[in-house]
Amino acid sequence: MTTPAGNRPRSWGERFNETAFASQVLPQLAATLGDYGRLMRLDRPIGTFLLLWPALWALWLASDGHPQPRVFIVFTLGVFLMRSAGCVINDFADRKIDPHVRRTRERPMAQGRVEPKEAIMLFVALSLIALGLVMTLDRFTQQLALVGAVLTVTYPFFKRFFPIPQLYLGIAFSWSVPMAYAAEAGEVTRIGWLLFMASLLWTTAYDTMYAMVDREDDLKIGVRSSAILFGEADRAVIGIMQLMTLLALWLVGHDLELGAWYYGGLAAAACFSLYEQWLLRERMPEKCFRAFLNNNYFGMAVFIGIALEYLFRT
Repeated sequence: MTTPAGNRPRSWGERFNETAFASQVLPQLAATLGDYGRLMRLDRPIGTFLLLWPALWALWLASDGHPQPRVFIVFTLGVFLMRSAGCVINDFADRKIDPHVRRTRERPMAQGRVEPKEAIMLFVALSLIALGLVMTLDRFTQQLALVGAVLTVTYPFFKRFFPIPQLYLGIAFSWSVPMAYAAEAGEVTRIGWLLFMASLLWTTAYDTMYAMVDREDDLKIGVRSSAILFGEADRAVIGIMQLMTLLALWLVGHDLELGAWYYGGLAAAACFSLYEQWLLRERMPEKCFRAFLNNNYFGMAVFIGIALEYLFRT
């Protein structure tokens, strides 16, 4: 005989779905983890890529195209962890500002879905993991990493009083360059500092594009930015920084006697810079944001040029 449908034994899955753990705890846990992921910007990896490219430039140039696998892994994971930690501490610092900015009002802390103490705990956890990675490197690199940690923690508060917080972000985002030289070469050479300056100028330029998106909101709430400071000269100043970035990178290639592959990468990066200027011409927020995103291709082009140069060097 067949068992009537209404009287059939319930499966394990059906019984589990009726438990409080499945119906209440799991959905709440998933929502919390989702908010933590958005707080770390896991849904927007562009910042990780922009932070990673200068580190890769430096690792390849400092090692003549053959970075140590362990150092490469530490820097790659470290970039991800510190970018995530930086986003968390930034949202903690801006938790009372973000609700008033169109672009940021949906962030988890701005909507009260993540408590300040949770953000601090997440920041500490990410930082400790990054610290554990750094401890596998030499002492000089560890000392530079400590400076980088201070830059990461203090950056979000600089926009309260420093007229060009994008410059400070440039220092923080470019600090992986001297760290990479320390880890691979045991010292930060003149070329290393020149590459650091190239990264600093590039970061300040693209973060100014990013600031142009929020300029109207920042003016209303009193947040400082390079977009506000430069005013109508914003495109010109960005263009100057882009040219200086390319010049610094050209000098790096000249001093290291790099060849056509490298300069081909710089030429491609220059084309991306021109496209960004075209996007910025009307200062429309959505196009300014597209120009900011396009910098991923700038950094990628430079790295591909470096990688190919060492791959095919005779």
